[in-house]
Amino acid sequence: MKLDFYSQQGSKVSSIEIDKTVFGIEPNESVVQQAVNTELTNLRQGTRSSKNRSKVRGGGKKPFKQKGRGGARAGTIRSPLWRGGGTVFGPQPYKYCQKMPKKMKELAKKSVLSNHYKNESILVIESLEISSPNTKKFLKILTDLNLNDKKITALYNTLNDNFILSSRNLKNVYSVNVMMASTYDIIDCDVLLIEKEAVERLNFLFSSKNEK
Repeated sequence: MKLDFYSQQGSKVSSIEIDKTVFGIEPNESVVQQAVNTELTNLRQGTRSSKNRSKVRGGGKKPFKQKGRGGARAGTIRSPLWRGGGTVFGPQPYKYCQKMPKKMKELAKKSVLSNHYKNESILVIESLEISSPNTKKFLKILTDLNLNDKKITALYNTLNDNFILSSRNLKNVYSVNVMMASTYDIIDCDVLLIEKEAVERLNFLFSSKNEK
């Protein structure tokens, strides 16, 4: 299997060999769904919190005597019945964490990559390096590649600060290192813009030839 790769000016340079066990498998939708749900769940912070009666400040002294007032007895001003008191069964910090087998994660990513290849929504570029941080330069590259109106996930292999600075202000472009890209990152786009070296890294990471 081969994919054409292009220069930053939009002209075809050559083609690159891709592994059919990475870009040519039958997508497993259930595994993809499980992977995306797991990743989105793990993004939740779970930091919402409220104070119960033991955490609210004050209320150590009984507010008034037990009998003789004609009103309900009270032992603390921090009772949930009182204004400013504690919350009953309020939200507490919770750690959201789901795990997924490594092979299932890889299968999910390969399924999404294969689906992009099937739909011809992968575009390989020779390099994503930019000489200086300039959003207009990067927009010019997208225009030359006919991608300026598409939602894009850009996968790069080598960190390039100029590219990161040039693309981060564009709401339709998300850039991520190919080693750090999740299933959700890959699936949440119209076009997958991949650096040539990043394609080679994907071939190496997920190819059945490299599995132990």
